[in-house]
Amino acid sequence: MDNQRGIFGWAALALVLAITAGSPAAVAGEGGGPVTPEQIKALRHEAAHKTRRIMYDNDGNEPVYSLEKPDPEALIDARTRAVVGTQVDTIVYCTWSSGFSMFTHNTKAGEIFMCTEPEPGGKKGFSQNQIKAFIGQGTDPLKIIVDFCRQNGIEVFWSMRMNDCHDGWGAWYSPFLFPQLKKDHPEWLMGTPEKRPANGPWTAVDYGQPEIRDLAFKFFEEVCNNYDVDGVQMDFFRHLVYFRPHAEGRPVGQAELDMMTELIRRIRVMADEVGAKRGRPLLISVRVPDSVEMCRDVGFDIERWMQEDLIDILTVSCYFRLNPWQTSVELGHKYNIPVYPSLSESRLRDQDANSVRMTLEAYRARAMEAWQAGADGIYMFNFFDPHAPHWRELGDPRALAPLDKVYTTGARGYGNLSFWYKGGEKFMHRDILNPEYPRTLAADAPVSVVMPVGEDVKAHPPVEVTLRLRFKEAPVPEIVTVAINDARLVPSAQDGQWVDYPVDPAIVKQGENAFAFGVRAGESAQPVLIDMLLWVRHPAAPPQ
Repeated sequence: MDNQRGIFGWAALALVLAITAGSPAAVAGEGGGPVTPEQIKALRHEAAHKTRRIMYDNDGNEPVYSLEKPDPEALIDARTRAVVGTQVDTIVYCTWSSGFSMFTHNTKAGEIFMCTEPEPGGKKGFSQNQIKAFIGQGTDPLKIIVDFCRQNGIEVFWSMRMNDCHDGWGAWYSPFLFPQLKKDHPEWLMGTPEKRPANGPWTAVDYGQPEIRDLAFKFFEEVCNNYDVDGVQMDFFRHLVYFRPHAEGRPVGQAELDMMTELIRRIRVMADEVGAKRGRPLLISVRVPDSVEMCRDVGFDIERWMQEDLIDILTVSCYFRLNPWQTSVELGHKYNIPVYPSLSESRLRDQDANSVRMTLEAYRARAMEAWQAGADGIYMFNFFDPHAPHWRELGDPRALAPLDKVYTTGARGYGNLSFWYKGGEKFMHRDILNPEYPRTLAADAPVSVVMPVGEDVKAHPPVEVTLRLRFKEAPVPEIVTVAINDARLVPSAQDGQWVDYPVDPAIVKQGENAFAFGVRAGESAQPVLIDMLLWVRHPAAPPQ
C-alpha cells in the first residue's frame, strides 16, 4: 500500500508538472497565483500525503482561560511555541465551536464568545477571556496561530466541533455557552432540559434542518476565505449526535446520509475553489468513529465520502475505540486516504487504571501500536503541555522502539459508548479488559483476551517484560492460570490486588498476542480480573 500511495503521489505531481509546464502557473502549490480545478485537485492529492508525524489538536482554551492580557506572544507561549522543532508537523486549531455557532475567531457568520463571567465561588472562570480585546487589536487567536505556523513552517488546520454540546453538560459554564441561535430556535434542538433524547445531550442541533447545514457551510466558507489555513477539519466526535432519528434511539435513513454527504460535497467544492484562486490546496479532514457501520447509523457515509474524493484525511477515535487500528488504516488506504489514529486522554473512572494510562509509557505503547498497524501519523487530542517529551517521541517508531512502554487493551473506557449510542456495544470488535469491563474467571469458563503489542520486544535487548494483573479482591495466585500465546506464566510477586508474572520476551509477538486466563481445575473460586498491563522495560535505555 505504501508503494501504491507513492506511485499515486508521483502521478499527481507529474500531472501538475505537465499541466503547468511553460506557464506562469508553474509555481502552483506555493501560492503563486490561480490554478485550474484540475491542477488544484492534483495538488490536493499530493498535499494529503505529506509527512505528518504528529498532528497536534489544540482546543483553543488558552485565550479564554490562560492569559493575563491580550498579548499575541503570550498566546503563542501558552501551548504552541515550544513544539517548534519537535515532531509536530501540523497544528489543528479549534476556535471553541462551543454550542454550535459560538467561536473565538472574528466571525460574522456565527457568534463571538466574549463572555467574562467568573465561576461561582470566586474562581476565575471566563474572567480572563481576551477575545474581545484581541479583536479590538485587529486580530484574533486563529490569525495569531496561523501567522505563527506560517513563520515556522508548520502546517495549520482550523477545526470545527460540528455539534459541540458543552452547553448541555449542566456545568457552571453551560448557560454561558448556550448561543443565541439556540435561544431563538429551540425547535432545532434534540430536546429540552425536561425531555432529553435517548442518545446524546438535549442541546445538540439537528442537521436534518437545512438551516443548520447552511450555517455549518457558512462557518467553513468564512474561515476558508478569511484565514490562510492549509486545511479544515470537521470534528464529528464533538459531539456524536446529528440527526433526530439517532437522538431518539433509531438508526438514520438514507435521506439523512444524503443530507450530510451533500454538506460535505458543498464544503469540498468551496474549498477547492478557494484553493484554486490562491494557488494552494485546502485539505479537508474528518474525525469520526472507527466503524463504518456505526458511522452510517449516526449519519456519516464515510466510505462514500472517500469514494467520491470529498475528504483528504481520516482521523479516527475519541471517546471510545471500536476496532483494531488496522481496520481504519485498511479502509483509508483502500481509497488512498491517509489515516491518523486519535490518542485522546484516558477517562476511566477508576483512578488507578486511569493514572497508568496517562503516563508517558502508555502513550508510547499506544503510538507504537498505531504505527505497527500502518498509521500515517499520530493525532494528539486533549494533550496541551508543549514541553512534554511526547512531542519528540511519539511521531517516530524507530525512536520509540527502545523506550519503556506499558501496553493495555486501550486507554479509553467503555462507559461513554452507551451515552452516545445505546446498544453501541454491537459495534465493538476488539477485546477490552479494564475496571469498566472486568472478566470473571472460573475453572470451566476460561477468558481469552487479544492485546496488540506494537514492537518486536526482542529487537532491543536487554529487555524485561512483565504482565501485571489486577483483581477485584486479592486472589490466591496459585489457583489462577495465565498464559500468553500458549506459554504458561508463573507468578513472581503479589501486592494486594496486583499479581506480577515475568514474561520471556521470546514469546511476545509484534502484533496480536493471545492471553488466556482461568482457574485451576477443581477450584470453586471465581476471581474477578479487572485490569491487565504488559510492561516492556529496557534497563539499558538512556534516560529521557
